[in-house]
Amino acid sequence: MQTYNNFQNSALLILRIVTASIFSVAAYYKFPFWSQAPEGISAFMLFVTRLLSIAEPLGAAAVLIGFLTRWAASGLTIILIGAIYISKFDYGIGFVTATGPGWNFPLMVLAACLVLLAFGAGNWSLDARKKQQIT
Repeated sequence: MQTYNNFQNSALLILRIVTASIFSVAAYYKFPFWSQAPEGISAFMLFVTRLLSIAEPLGAAAVLIGFLTRWAASGLTIILIGAIYISKFDYGIGFVTATGPGWNFPLMVLAACLVLLAFGAGNWSLDARKKQQIT
């Protein structure tokens, strides 16, 4: 297992907290889709939105505590690639817009997930604790 200094562990912890927060909020705004579907949404998109309302908080929790971080970051990466694709090609949203974020925000969160995928959770995580118990 890679050993990191305190600064690197702090940076990875902060990245995990911010990434988990973003996905938790995103999932929170999807929960109303369970009780009432917005007008005009297809059955498939309703299914995907409901599925994401379950997958996103699970991935966020795993990233936050550093449990199976690389697997969780992989799943969240797939979600973000889908979000960017839908934003760009289905809704025609640009990289940035005059009234709010475009797909630049999901791209930045995608970069965060790729960092977690590449470097793991760091030494301040359940993954590191589990690794220490094995050795």
